[in-house]
Amino acid sequence: MIVEMRGEAMARLVTALKRVAPWAGQNADGAIALLLAVVVGAVGLIPNVDREVQDQLVNAGSLLVMALVATALLRDRARQAPVEEAITSGALSQLPVRLARLEQIETLVSGTRKALDSLQLVRVLGSAQEIAQAHTDARKDATRWSFKGGTGTYLRAVTLPECVAAAKRDKRHLTVRIEIIDPSNREVCESYAHYRRSLADTPDGTGQVWTTDRARMESYATVLAAFWHRQRYGLLDIGVGLSRTMTTFRWDISSTRLIMTVEDPNRAMTALADTFYYENCDTELRLSLEQARRVPLERYKEVPLSDEPTEEEVRELFERIELPLPKSYTYPDVVEITRKALRAKDPYAP
Repeated sequence: MIVEMRGEAMARLVTALKRVAPWAGQNADGAIALLLAVVVGAVGLIPNVDREVQDQLVNAGSLLVMALVATALLRDRARQAPVEEAITSGALSQLPVRLARLEQIETLVSGTRKALDSLQLVRVLGSAQEIAQAHTDARKDATRWSFKGGTGTYLRAVTLPECVAAAKRDKRHLTVRIEIIDPSNREVCESYAHYRRSLADTPDGTGQVWTTDRARMESYATVLAAFWHRQRYGLLDIGVGLSRTMTTFRWDISSTRLIMTVEDPNRAMTALADTFYYENCDTELRLSLEQARRVPLERYKEVPLSDEPTEEEVRELFERIELPLPKSYTYPDVVEITRKALRAKDPYAP
């Protein structure tokens, strides 16, 4: 029984030594220093030993422990030196180079993105919300606007007043060019009204059905709106051209983008400035406007318009610019033209 107990004790001791041995091998100086410290402490506690001998043993042991501790510190510092050197001379020295490479990568990504945007000639907008947002983005900080379309209803209702208001707020110059169908040309007005009715013979977003008289009134209203805004903002450079032919597209070109819409309120196309499609459409609109009948907007001072123009003011204005209203137009007709010019209803408003 005693032999078995001794065997188990020896086995446990061997197991403990095996566990301690790797640590002691890696930290020999620390282990020896710890052992000496324990021995020196134990010597100091042994009774019946000459005091002088105890002091000598403790002093000698203490010096030895301190020497071992100093050795351990020097060894650790020697081990850390290569690591510190690698960090300072390696990774840190390469940091500027890596930052420069990162900047090059960012520049490359930005250039690639711009190239892809340029290659994408047009982007199709598939909802009324996307189209409205595109117009909002185009109007933001716009310094110029070109329009070509039918009668300019949305232009009068939203684009022109908001662009002028933004220019007034920022006290900056605004250039606007407009091309619409000629209200004095009954044939083109009939063609336009027939085209709109063929797509939908029910009232549109304004609550009205398209007729020849309505097409004429809408165009007259756009001309009146151009004079009215020109008289109220000195930094507005606005021009209007009257076309003898109609188009099924509506072009809106701002400083930053092109938007081409059709009668479907959920379908449109857009292209950013400086792209191939934008530049060519811009050239097309400029040449088209040059061939249209020009409205003499430089005469805007000849007939001052009230904040709410009277019938006499409206009739006199159109007489002065050689675009007289039809003799069949009565007072309610002139009031309707004025209302369309200054308080047009957004045809795409929900």
